[in-house]
Amino acid sequence: MMSFPYKKILVIGATSGIGEDLASKFVSEGHKVVVVGRRQEKLDQFVQKHGKDKADSMVFDITKLDKILSFVKDVTSAHPDLDCVFMNSGIQRSFNFAKPDTVDLSTISDEFTTNYLSYLHLTNAFLPYLQQSKQETALIYTTSGLALTPMLRCGNYCASKAALHHYILVLREQMKQESPNVKVVEIFPPAVHTELHNEKNQPDIKGPRDFGMPLDEFTSKTWKGLREGKEQIAVGTSEMSFNSWEQERQKGFHKMIEMMAKSQD
Repeated sequence: MMSFPYKKILVIGATSGIGEDLASKFVSEGHKVVVVGRRQEKLDQFVQKHGKDKADSMVFDITKLDKILSFVKDVTSAHPDLDCVFMNSGIQRSFNFAKPDTVDLSTISDEFTTNYLSYLHLTNAFLPYLQQSKQETALIYTTSGLALTPMLRCGNYCASKAALHHYILVLREQMKQESPNVKVVEIFPPAVHTELHNEKNQPDIKGPRDFGMPLDEFTSKTWKGLREGKEQIAVGTSEMSFNSWEQERQKGFHKMIEMMAKSQD
């Protein structure tokens, strides 16, 4: 089994759920972390729990796109040994596009900015720092099984994750050509029991909210994939789409790369 070689991981979206639990897992496995989120009190609790020798924190809202460059400059100056950036922030909202009078376009924009545009801005800002390292570095992204198979109730969320998934596919191949020291990893969670689905965030959900894979089970399976050095880690129900037709689509993607390369010879 391969090891997870990164010594200090920046975890963006670490105040709850997947981000918080994986950040805790990193610490328990001997890695240092810098946790990022909007809620100062949650970040303080994380650092207090794990100790300042193992964890640090920074408050930041990734939807403030015009502040991302200064944020990246601050974090890399404070932590020049940072070698892995894990982008995990995300929101999910429900829309019925067949009823246009119910669709809040400002919420649509917020969701797409959080789940897609902010990741592009963050990647663009972090890449020069990661590329200059003589050691292996990594960009890790949380997308979703819904990037592969959409769901009726949250179409914009699915679209934002699908956009991110396609971006990651392209970025990974470009990095292999331009900067092979930067590894690009994508995690495809299933529905996981987190506050993503709580009443405040998704009031339209009726009935019990304890659905989805238990968080500790998801973290364990994801950590196994990270330890094995996988570039794509599908967990739970996401495996159904990933292991079937998604493999055929990616074959088509790589075939297109080959065809374009031959046309330029």
